[in-house]
Amino acid sequence: MLLLAFDTATPAVTVALHDGSRVIAQDCAVDARRHGELLAGAIDKVLRSAGASHADLTDLAVGIGPGPYTGLRAGVITAKVLASALGIPADGICTLDVIAAAVDADREFIVATDARRREVYWAFYERNGERLSEPRVGRPADLPAGYPVAGEGAVLYQELTGEPLAPRYPSAARLAELAAERRAEGQPPAPPEPLYLRRPDAREPGPLKRVTEPSAARRARP
Repeated sequence: MLLLAFDTATPAVTVALHDGSRVIAQDCAVDARRHGELLAGAIDKVLRSAGASHADLTDLAVGIGPGPYTGLRAGVITAKVLASALGIPADGICTLDVIAAAVDADREFIVATDARRREVYWAFYERNGERLSEPRVGRPADLPAGYPVAGEGAVLYQELTGEPLAPRYPSAARLAELAAERRAEGQPPAPPEPLYLRRPDAREPGPLKRVTEPSAARRARP
């Protein structure tokens, strides 16, 4: 088994390689504007460091968000293209779950990542990292009060008054471990479909407005 895992749903572009027993290579960079460029380079880097090539891969795992449209799309599309080209399965795993799996907490907690527009993507978790609610998007002030908060939202928004927890970003190493565990348990891979939760900022232009010929009376005006 050689599993490639990556996540681009947050400003962190994180990539890891797992051999079925452990993570053997990983790389991470934080840049909210260069997901596509950084992802391709990071994949090549971890493969080279492990002495492997794309042809050696047997499995893929990708963080499916929720996350801002452009960054999240870079990872999901890459996973779909690689899976199709190599003929291997791609497992889509919620990015909030990846963060939660790395949290050390003694009580229920929240994972909140930046959704921009003064909002966060968030979900509620049991102390063992089991998700208790569906991922949502909303204003920080509207989240349940008094619970510890992991993820970038805890750093960016003072309205989240709960104790901040590590980690700030998802780790592809943890994503790879989750995917390897799921595979070992015989769970089928989940479709690598993105969790956008809202429409992207960009919009397709609407139809052109019809321009009518001015009337004779209007044409006659000086």
